[in-house]
Amino acid sequence: MLYAIVDIETTGSFASSNGITEIAIAIHDGKQVIHFYETLVNPQNPIPFFIQKLTGITNEMVAHAPSFAEVAGQVHELLQDKVFVAHNVNFDYSFLKYQMESAGYELTTRKLCTIRLARKIIPGYRSYGLGKLCHQLGINLTNHHRAGGDALATAELFSMLLEKDGEGVIAAMLKGRNSEQYLPPHVPVEEVERLPKQPGVYYFYNNTGKVVYVGKAKNLSRRVRSHFSNNKAGKQKQDFLRDIHRISYKECATDLMAHILESTEIRRLWPIYNRCQRGYLPKFGLFVYEDRQGYKRFAIEKNKHYFKPIHTFNTLIEGHNRLREMIGEFGLCARLCNLAKSADCSKGVFADSCTGECSALLHMDEYNNRVDKAVNWLQMQLPTFAFIDKGIAEDEQSCILVRKGNFYGMGYLKDGVLPDDLDQLQEQLEPMPDNDFIRNLVYKHAVNYPEKCVNF
Repeated sequence: MLYAIVDIETTGSFASSNGITEIAIAIHDGKQVIHFYETLVNPQNPIPFFIQKLTGITNEMVAHAPSFAEVAGQVHELLQDKVFVAHNVNFDYSFLKYQMESAGYELTTRKLCTIRLARKIIPGYRSYGLGKLCHQLGINLTNHHRAGGDALATAELFSMLLEKDGEGVIAAMLKGRNSEQYLPPHVPVEEVERLPKQPGVYYFYNNTGKVVYVGKAKNLSRRVRSHFSNNKAGKQKQDFLRDIHRISYKECATDLMAHILESTEIRRLWPIYNRCQRGYLPKFGLFVYEDRQGYKRFAIEKNKHYFKPIHTFNTLIEGHNRLREMIGEFGLCARLCNLAKSADCSKGVFADSCTGECSALLHMDEYNNRVDKAVNWLQMQLPTFAFIDKGIAEDEQSCILVRKGNFYGMGYLKDGVLPDDLDQLQEQLEPMPDNDFIRNLVYKHAVNYPEKCVNF
């Protein structure tokens, strides 16, 4: 078996918008390097100054070097039918795959990462970065951050790993579609292998232990692995993969509970790679305010970040219908509810319910008392119910509680017994923050699965 030990230098950290400035390939036969290839490459765009300082490769050095398209055929021949080996293999592989495809070639070789191999075969070192690991192992590394020097040092490291691999780690990694070769270099494979095939929430941590991403899954094992199976060349994906050093998870009984926990954890931790939750958010709210004359007014408006509505609606029509119901029930003024533009709302569609407040025929205090009663009535209409579903264990049930229209929390009922008393039920659940996203999500499930709802 032949191995192609590769190192590249680039103009940036992701392949889709950066180029290769230098490439070195050491062909290894399992015992030693039998062929070595190295060339500068014109990246077709300027090399940033800090990269020039790091690698020593300047714009002048690559000005007359071949483009990657000019060397792609030779590189393809060197890599074909060999195992692609590199220190943090997914970085080098993503660049070469992108550049090869741009030049009309396909790269489909098997991969080995010497960082992952070293962690397994020679564990216990403080750092597995190439420079520090070579220093700890006594490997000669000259011209660090140049493709040739790094490739030859990686080849010497690989020879050492082959000699010390008494448990067949390398053979196991090459067997079939071993998922380990697709993982970010710092993620322990054990953390991925122990993920259950159950619903839940997973957490990705960076090298300082900070959570950088929270996700939910119907199948934790499959969802987490999917993050690593598509090694896209874009900056966001490459930065994301590079930042992941550890994984943890919390199992949930249902996909709904996982969705709720994910929303709660995102708002608690605000991970840098999570986007805003857009689905399930109600777009309109019922707001109450006092005008300059002292009259309390209702208004249906788009939800605002800094003002909490007394009730929310998915559509404007839904909000207007509820407000019309309150106008008829409590004798409110349609104009003061912002549903009639005319100065006299005693005509038209509100004629039957109008009591003339807009003509000052009703005292302000009396009218405001009606508004207060309408608010109390609306809040009394808000539902209190438990959404019951299967638990994690066979002898329990999951419970999600909505109290007076607000999400209260969730948990598990031992022996599947639902208390008749609401206070007793709350004692068995974990209180959690309420937000529009969760509330609307639970309401949607309650409508779709009414048989799982128990009203209080």
